[in-house]
Amino acid sequence: MSALADRLASLTPELRGRLVAGQRLADIAWFRVGGPAEVLFSPSDEDDLSYFLERAPQDVPIYPIGLGSNLLVRDGGMPGVVIRLGKTFAGIASDGHARLRVGAAAADKRVAIAALEAGIGGFAFYHGIPGSIGGALRMNAGAHGTETSDRVVEVYGVDRSGARRTFSNEDMGYAYRSSEAPQDVIFTGALLQGYPETEEAIRAEMDAVAEHRETKQPIKSRTGGSTFKNPPGHSAWKLIDAAGCRGFRVGGAQVSEMHCNFLINVGGATGADIETLGEEVRRRVKEHSGVELEWEIKRIGVAA
Repeated sequence: MSALADRLASLTPELRGRLVAGQRLADIAWFRVGGPAEVLFSPSDEDDLSYFLERAPQDVPIYPIGLGSNLLVRDGGMPGVVIRLGKTFAGIASDGHARLRVGAAAADKRVAIAALEAGIGGFAFYHGIPGSIGGALRMNAGAHGTETSDRVVEVYGVDRSGARRTFSNEDMGYAYRSSEAPQDVIFTGALLQGYPETEEAIRAEMDAVAEHRETKQPIKSRTGGSTFKNPPGHSAWKLIDAAGCRGFRVGGAQVSEMHCNFLINVGGATGADIETLGEEVRRRVKEHSGVELEWEIKRIGVAA
């Protein structure tokens, strides 16, 4: 145990979840790069999460992560506590009114499948998003003309004081790939609204989403998904391609030949390689087109 882990354990004697010092985040993040978490906390349930947050000192940084698909961890790792929700936060249930109650740790793709099984339309877009619902709620994840904000009824979470919070769709303040929800809230689940649909129609839409991913995106590579947000009136990949960045490399990091808005770890990349590559792409696009790309991937931690 580290000094911080010992300190937290002494402050939370009734904690049921696990505190792990020095957990390798490269084992979690899809890029397979990055330093360790000073402490990784996996709460047993929402009560356990609330108990921990209520007692964790305010000077200790806390950051939640999901499946690690939209994440670039810097090589020096994450100071403080990284919180990762487990299976108890991954439930999915239909209420019979074309609504799904989902846990924040539920994989987006699993939500799409559950909707198919329940005959609920409107969730096929999640079939192509390689993350969890917690991240989708925070960043308003979307694809193929649908966004998370189109489906949210309510969002549930726990804030830094340990208090449980409920947010309406309006409270979330959704915009393109962003929300105005308080940054100190860790989402635990949501109520999502779809509409009745036939299995055939839902399956056809999911198949189309899957085909697009398999033929247009480097899903078999170590990547973090779409790297940059699409600027208003532009496609990020087209700007990157026009700036001559397709296939460009820095160390073990490369701009995907298949889809220019994906950076990939072709072997031996560091977090610094990937971030440096991304910043160079931004510089070249700005120089070529005058458009400034904004990171969509979340970059966390400190440099080595």
